[in-house]
Amino acid sequence: MAETKPTAGAAVKSPSSAQSKKSSNPISWLAPLLCIISGYVIWRFVLGAPSNFTTPDPDSSHWFWPNHKGPQGTLTKMYEGGIIVPILIGSFLVVVTFVIERFLTISRAAGSGSIAEFVRNVQFHLANKDVDKALVACDKQKGSVGNVMKAGLKKYKEMITNTELVTEQKVLNIQKEVEEATALELPMLEKNLVFLSTIASVATLLGLLGTVLGMIKSFSALGDEGGGDAARELSKGISEALFNTALGIGTSAVAIIMYNVFTTRIDGITYGIDESGFTLTQSFAANYK
Repeated sequence: MAETKPTAGAAVKSPSSAQSKKSSNPISWLAPLLCIISGYVIWRFVLGAPSNFTTPDPDSSHWFWPNHKGPQGTLTKMYEGGIIVPILIGSFLVVVTFVIERFLTISRAAGSGSIAEFVRNVQFHLANKDVDKALVACDKQKGSVGNVMKAGLKKYKEMITNTELVTEQKVLNIQKEVEEATALELPMLEKNLVFLSTIASVATLLGLLGTVLGMIKSFSALGDEGGGDAARELSKGISEALFNTALGIGTSAVAIIMYNVFTTRIDGITYGIDESGFTLTQSFAANYK
């Protein structure tokens, strides 16, 4: 029976875990698509509004990428940075979206109060053999550490009254319960961080690509026209192309910083979960030999 129960638990857990992935993945992948579309809308209709240029493009057939000339204002010059600019704006919006989403999720997972203080509080109640007060403390914590501890405490309480298993088997059952609860909590903490890590690497490369494309266009114009006017157009074209680099580096920097902030907070929660499991097994082994 000791082997049958974990197997049943795994059988129940797998479908729910798969169902959670199935329901969350479309949302996770839809958000970046909407952000890229929003990036194009900002580039095309805000930065690329005809009123922002001295010579708007009169050809209505260029609806996707109008060839406006004479940008008025620094931000408007980003429009002439090329088609990579809306992708970079969209990438920045993706970073902002998932930074907010991860901040809210990890803040809820951290629960209320200090994790270290919570673990010490549970240790005190278990040392006094008061499991019910330890469960109340878990309800007050309201985080991932509290959820894992609560799952382990329920099994802990069940094992106290169990007369069929020896102490070592009871400790193993508590440990398995903690491991199962941990397996449900950790994916929620790490979900969507892949978007931040990916954009941290890709945004800089996209910025460089946009800059290179802009410089190719500028040097091509210099070769075709020549003269002092062409040199001025070249310097202006290079200035516009460098907006791609600035956007790419800025987006990448924000993504890297926030990724490191979140992974640090997750490490703290994970350490609290590990300490919870150790607390339960050691307490049971010491108090119920």
